[in-house]
Amino acid sequence: MPTAPSLPVKGSLTLAYTVSMAVAVAAVIASAAGLLYPSAVYPTPDLLRAFRPNDVANLVVGMPALLGSMGLARRSALVGLLLWPGALFYVLYNYLIPLFCLPLNMAFLLELSLVTFSVYTIIGLVGRIDATLVKHRLAGAVRERIGGGVLAGAGVLIFARVIGVLVSAIVNRTGVSSTDLATDVADFLMSPALIVGGVQLWRRKAQGYVTGLGLLFLVSLLFVGLVVFMVARPLTTGERLVLSQALVITVMGLIFLVPFGLFLRGAVVDRHLSEPDEDALCPSEKN
Repeated sequence: MPTAPSLPVKGSLTLAYTVSMAVAVAAVIASAAGLLYPSAVYPTPDLLRAFRPNDVANLVVGMPALLGSMGLARRSALVGLLLWPGALFYVLYNYLIPLFCLPLNMAFLLELSLVTFSVYTIIGLVGRIDATLVKHRLAGAVRERIGGGVLAGAGVLIFARVIGVLVSAIVNRTGVSSTDLATDVADFLMSPALIVGGVQLWRRKAQGYVTGLGLLFLVSLLFVGLVVFMVARPLTTGERLVLSQALVITVMGLIFLVPFGLFLRGAVVDRHLSEPDEDALCPSEKN
């Protein structure tokens, strides 16, 4: 009876596990502080309205995603390894936005540390994954064209939207709130990753298989987190829930949840239960 292959990584993941766990602990502390001591963390009504509901989303969506993917990876599940960078990217995105708005206080320093460690852990983790082995195990099983097309298309649309908003504000000399500007900057920084990852997956490049599931996980989490944000806002700020907006966001999220589910199903099946024969690989894959 064949056994499941080990994770396709080069070297040890001990440091990535350690730093990711530190990121999770720091994220829980940061979000709990925002919920328990809102006036100290968010000293203005605009900051409170923008970020206190997001603390709920981080705890309800972000932490289970990060800890769950790490747990799967520790059990040598390929899906856990591929989801892990996407979960870290979600943490990075959600704690990057407040950095452009928060005053210089302890919460700012904690979230700056979160962003920094998330960036370096994502880079180190993706760099340790053996892209050739991942492609060997997933090629033809994960609907590359659907996932890649959705990612690249979303990246282009997000990039175009941000550029359009900023150019319009500059030309018309209209003000942009600090929270909106922070979100636009975060979207601007995220969009190239979606475009590059999507194109690589569409073209069935090895690196596309490494990053594709994580990026689809990221955008799916962002939509789920946005729904949680909208539901949590009445509880944390007293504002009324607009049900129609939540329904629209939910429907839009299905655009990413469907290709994510298709990729996830193919990765879970993992048809290749043995490591590839080096002699069977073409020269380009060996390199």
